Amino acid sequence: MTNRRKFIKNSLMAAGAAAVASPVEVLMSSCAPAQQKKINISRVSSNFEREPLIRPFGFKGGFMREIWQSVSYMESSSGAHSIGLCTQSVLWSDASVFESHSESGGNALMYAMTERAMQMVNGQTFTSPVDLLDSILPEVYSFGQKVTTNPQLRKTFALNALVGLDNAAWLLYAKENRISTFDGLIPSAYKPALSYKHDKVAGIPLMAYSIPIEEIKAATDEGYFFMKIKIGQPGTQEEMLEKDKERLTAIHKAIGDIKTSYTKNGKLPYYFDANGRYEKKETLMKLLDHAKSIGAFDQIAIIEEPFPEEIEIDVSDIPVRLASDESAHTVEDAIERIEMGYKAIALKAIAKTLSMTMKIAQAAHERNTPCFCADLTVNPVLVEWNKNVAARLASFPGIGNLGLVESNGHQNYLNWNTMLGYHPRKDAPWVHVKKGVYELDKEFYKTGGGIFDPMPHYEELFENK
Repeated sequence: MTNRRKFIKNSLMAAGAAAVASPVEVLMSSCAPAQQKKINISRVSSNFEREPLIRPFGFKGGFMREIWQSVSYMESSSGAHSIGLCTQSVLWSDASVFESHSESGGNALMYAMTERAMQMVNGQTFTSPVDLLDSILPEVYSFGQKVTTNPQLRKTFALNALVGLDNAAWLLYAKENRISTFDGLIPSAYKPALSYKHDKVAGIPLMAYSIPIEEIKAATDEGYFFMKIKIGQPGTQEEMLEKDKERLTAIHKAIGDIKTSYTKNGKLPYYFDANGRYEKKETLMKLLDHAKSIGAFDQIAIIEEPFPEEIEIDVSDIPVRLASDESAHTVEDAIERIEMGYKAIALKAIAKTLSMTMKIAQAAHERNTPCFCADLTVNPVLVEWNKNVAARLASFPGIGNLGLVESNGHQNYLNWNTMLGYHPRKDAPWVHVKKGVYELDKEFYKTGGGIFDPMPHYEELFENK
């Protein structure tokens, strides 16, 4: 444990009920409305579906060919039940597990952790989903270290495995406490970070290594103005840098002059995601120098996760906004990254659980660090969970009055339209991007985008259980 991490942990433990205790002790103790109902989990089950991709999906120097969708069933002693969904991403959550196993093998290991967690909570009583997650995360993580034979397993691997369980717990909590809106779910401690209600959220598509420049240009023709572009391509550091420079040059040549009304300077913002591929600060600076030389530097809005998380260096001198994503596993990690000089946090309610995400969002809010929502190539229902968070975050610096949410499932799933059919409100206007944005109306906020509705397709997976 680094000295900085020890300091953060000790600070959080020492914080009492005084006003200075705002970091996390207060967040974790006051996480729901008063008079919460005690909920006894009387029955659980889980299942999964394998969804093929249109083409190999490349990032972190690897390629995925399918994505498993795990499903968690939770029933209370009152007879109410809920279903939570999870999109597994072994490559994103821990590339070392992906590299050391077959693709199906890595997915099976994460699913085993989900099943283990479901059995752990069976018979437990809880009042707060946040507390339920806190109570099982250490043991689930320890179990994951054993089944993967990886003592350095990244915590995001465990959190990814717990998304379905956490969502099921929140939906069961909603039923038992007669809550029907997403705003009703948000504990008072986290409301300051999630107090907005944008009527538009920018839809962010993902341009992986293999996406042709013509498709990036075509996306702008459709109205997309904020795109996530993968950098950190396969090869040595020198090979990676040259490929990334060529990619940046080609992108800027194709879309650099396109105008948008959503940014203060009227230009398209560039959002690059390196997934920890840059091993040295000097290498990243060479990319930025290249961006300056071709006139693209001023359009770089975000560079996400440029360095491996084990490289704990001060980045406050890097002249662009760096965002932390997978390195911000927990709220402690997020605070540590902010103190290193990271100036944004990519929230992933659909990858790190809603419970952990709300903690991170509040900690970032208290430190004046903007947040946005990144995707995990999730299914259409989980897009709504992410959208609910994105719609309530403060506007991102330099961008107009709207939220930001990445959604790239439509670009990558072979059976996206079939999966869309599982969405309980698939025909609602907010489900589809229109000219680069999701338009959110009163019905979206009233229904939480449909996350509280029954989902017949997923219900059928448990009919004979």
